[in-house]
Amino acid sequence: MPMNVDKPPMRQGARGAPLPEHRAPSERERGREPYPAHGRARVVIESVTPSVDNGRFAAKRIVGDAVAIEADCFADGHATLMCLVRWRHEDVADWHEIPMTALGNDRWRASVVVDAPGRYTFAIVAWIDAFLSWRHDFLRRIDTGDVLLAAHTGAELIAAAAARADGVDRQALHRVSEAMLETGDIDDLRALVEGDALVEVANRYPDRNLPTTSTVEYPLVVDRARARYSAWYELFPRSASAVPGQHGTLRDCIARLPYVARMGFDVLYLPPIHPIGRDRRKGRNNAPHAATDDVGSPWAIGSREGGHKALLGALGSFDDFHALVAACDAHGLELALDIAFQCAPDHPYVNGHPSWFRHRADGSVQYAENPPKKYQDIYPFDFDSPDWQALWSELESVLEFWTGHGVKIFRVDNPHTKPFAFWEWAIARVKHEHPDVLFLAEAFTRPKVMHRLAKLGFSQSYTYFTWRNTKRELIEYFTELSAGPGRDYFRPNCWPNTPDILPEPLQSGGRPTFAARLVLAATLSSNYGIYGPAFELLQHAAHDSGSEEYLDSEKYQLRQWDLERADSLAPLVERVNAARRDNPALHANDSLKFVDVDNDELIAYTKVDEGSGNVVLVVVNLDPHNVQSGWIHLDLAAMGIDADRGFQAHDLLSDARYAWSGSTNFVMLDPARVPAHVFRLRYRARTEYDFDYFL
Repeated sequence: MPMNVDKPPMRQGARGAPLPEHRAPSERERGREPYPAHGRARVVIESVTPSVDNGRFAAKRIVGDAVAIEADCFADGHATLMCLVRWRHEDVADWHEIPMTALGNDRWRASVVVDAPGRYTFAIVAWIDAFLSWRHDFLRRIDTGDVLLAAHTGAELIAAAAARADGVDRQALHRVSEAMLETGDIDDLRALVEGDALVEVANRYPDRNLPTTSTVEYPLVVDRARARYSAWYELFPRSASAVPGQHGTLRDCIARLPYVARMGFDVLYLPPIHPIGRDRRKGRNNAPHAATDDVGSPWAIGSREGGHKALLGALGSFDDFHALVAACDAHGLELALDIAFQCAPDHPYVNGHPSWFRHRADGSVQYAENPPKKYQDIYPFDFDSPDWQALWSELESVLEFWTGHGVKIFRVDNPHTKPFAFWEWAIARVKHEHPDVLFLAEAFTRPKVMHRLAKLGFSQSYTYFTWRNTKRELIEYFTELSAGPGRDYFRPNCWPNTPDILPEPLQSGGRPTFAARLVLAATLSSNYGIYGPAFELLQHAAHDSGSEEYLDSEKYQLRQWDLERADSLAPLVERVNAARRDNPALHANDSLKFVDVDNDELIAYTKVDEGSGNVVLVVVNLDPHNVQSGWIHLDLAAMGIDADRGFQAHDLLSDARYAWSGSTNFVMLDPARVPAHVFRLRYRARTEYDFDYFL
């Protein structure tokens, strides 16, 4: 068969693929790596902080924080770098830039003050600076001819900087450039270059040729101060009536506010206040069948009265709700609402949107269960529904609805049973419009799931504190929370009890355990809360042996509380919250340090606020039955206290004052009285008149 002379054989690439005759093979097709797009940008940028999963999620800060941004920036050879941070708020189009300072070992830092809530973005930019590199080498040269020759190169670089400058800076740089060309004396040349003044002016107009920019623009979410420091008090409005057996109202909650504010709380948290389902309503103590007068669980949301955007009629009207929001504000409190995305069987969603729920083989809707537990009065949403977008939009509109009624804090029930993607989407949408809204994740689940929720945007998170009781457990867990990788995004909120959880130590430890757990929660964490009045009234009866459920749980019935009981812990709660309020060291967690004490039943730790010099030392007796004593060994230098001078340990709970000296001091705690010290350490300072006073 004759050859086809009209079509020459096609050339082949490295993998045998045919190539058109008119195109040369690429480097990759030849089996070679192609040239990089920015091959002359020689700076490496890595190990940027703060960064969560290399910028996939936002680090968190508070309005007014000076955010320390650091990165490793270096290049081949011995060239001198310039590095800066580019940053902006999401609502501002223009970027701000701030130079970074070298810390040594190729680490660089800049401090950015964030003055408004919302989402920020920052990036690192670095380049080899020709002028600074030249100056570094020039000042090391010793040969006269070499110095004079290098001076001409420097004059050109300074002249180029002058061309980029304006006003008096341009004139000053031109004068230096001309002087370097005219001066033949090497001492005079060095004098022109050695001072900081030239560097300061030239650095204002750098030659940003061939810069390297970090491959990621790092997100940063800035919240208002309540996200970092808060004290929560939970109560059921329906149990707030002063009349025995009468259903409480939102107006009754207003009457309760002076009591809550007097104890020093700043967040009043209400369980769901929506209509409660009647179909399959639970009775007292979670009985599967309710009596006619049983009020049901507030978490079984929805009935013919309405759903998540309605109020339970027995609690009052929206006028009453608005009055409660205003009254909270007048008492220095914020109102937090529970968001539970689930439905009672008679919620309007069930019939209106049946595709939002799973159905069993017999056609009935699948109720919530965690075998062997069954929650027949609750239907969970099916987030795998083909109609998921409409479901997402409706649930997000619930959050928008309540923000429209003045709510800025949400405690979210069981967020770990809903998709991660939903929370990331919904929280971002709400906070874009309302950056001051805060979300608390009630998720007692696996650690990685809890941390993922925090990364997705939850402002605060419940913790395992409820089940950390020994000295070793507490030290390990709170060291992880305060100094571990989650410190940039996971803000712990510690609760010694909740309506769902009556932990075993509270069942058996008596008043000393309640007091100790209060002090631990309130001082180990800058965010904490109690479920009251059950906590301050020392409720400790469990539903049955081995259970963490309350007997006669308020989740299923009305309760009457005697707030004036002589044995109430309310006075201690007030003193603890006053200590928190008056000591900025207790407003954050990053300074937490555990202190060596030679008794395993005593735990001790310090917190320090560097800005004010405030130092707090907490000592807690973990044994509810016996007096415990021991020697505490303090690192005074780390706390800014002169070891050679005496200092005062002022107990903020008892108002007792102790004169201490040196790093080792004795403590003794009787749990029958108060099982804890919350010391403010006041050190001696000498005045110009040579007498001492306590700071």
